[in-house]
Amino acid sequence: MSAASTVRAIVVRDLSRAARQRSRLLGGLVRPFMWLLLVGTGYNAIAHVEGAVSYRAYVFPGMVVMASLFGAMLTAISTVYDREFGMLRLMLASPAGVPTILAGRALAATFVGALQGAVVLLCLPLVASVTPGQGIGACAALMLSAATSSVLGLLVAAPLRSVENFAGVINIVLFPLLFLSGALYPTGRMPAALGVLARINPVSYMVDLMRHALGQPTEFGITVSLTVLLATTVVAFMLTTVIFDPEQRFTARQQTARS
Repeated sequence: MSAASTVRAIVVRDLSRAARQRSRLLGGLVRPFMWLLLVGTGYNAIAHVEGAVSYRAYVFPGMVVMASLFGAMLTAISTVYDREFGMLRLMLASPAGVPTILAGRALAATFVGALQGAVVLLCLPLVASVTPGQGIGACAALMLSAATSSVLGLLVAAPLRSVENFAGVINIVLFPLLFLSGALYPTGRMPAALGVLARINPVSYMVDLMRHALGQPTEFGITVSLTVLLATTVVAFMLTTVIFDPEQRFTARQQTARS
C-alpha cells in the first residue's frame, strides 16, 4: 500500500469515527458558544479593549480558535485508543511507516478542528461586519491553526499508553494554552512571568493571526504569527515521530544500553 493510500485510509477511518461520536462533536461546538454568550455578554457591559468595537467582538477570534484547538487536539485521542486496544499494531503492518500514519492522523484531526471552528466562524456576521477578503483570510488562518493544533495533540498523545492518562494530561495542557493565549484578554497586560509564557505559547499566535484576518489590532503581526505557527507545526511533527514508540522499542534500547 502506498503512502497516499495509507493516509487516505486513516483519514476516512478517523473521520468516520468522529462522525459517530456526535456527543463529543456537539460538546466541542457548545463550549465556544457558551463562552461567547455567557462570558462575552457578561463582560461586554464592563470591559473595553482598545481598538475593538466591543468585548464580544474582541473575544470572537479566540472562540473560533478555541473550537478548532479543542476539536483538533482531542481528535488525537484516537491514537491512544488504538494503541490501548491493539489497532495500532495492525496499522504499523503497513510498509508506509510511522510518519505516514502520523500524517494521516494529523490530517484527520485538522479536518475536525477546522470544521468545528468553521461553524463558529459562520456566526461572525452576528458579532461584527467583515469583507469577503477578511472572511477568506479567516478561513486560511483557521486551517493553519487547526493543523498546528492537530500536531500538538499528537505530540501530547505520543508517549501515552492509556486513555485515562490522556484525559488527565489534555485537561492540564488545553486550558493553560487557552488562558495564556490572549483569547480573552491582551497578553501585553499580563504580569511579566505570564507574558513570557504567552509569547512561547503557539495558541497566542493562532489567536493573533485570526485577529489580523478579521481586521482587529494584533500584538505580534502576521509575519511573526505565520513563522511561529509553521515552525511549531514542523518541529512538533518531527518530535512526535521520535517520541511515538508504539512497541516501546526506544525504551527497550535505553534499558539495554544501561544494562
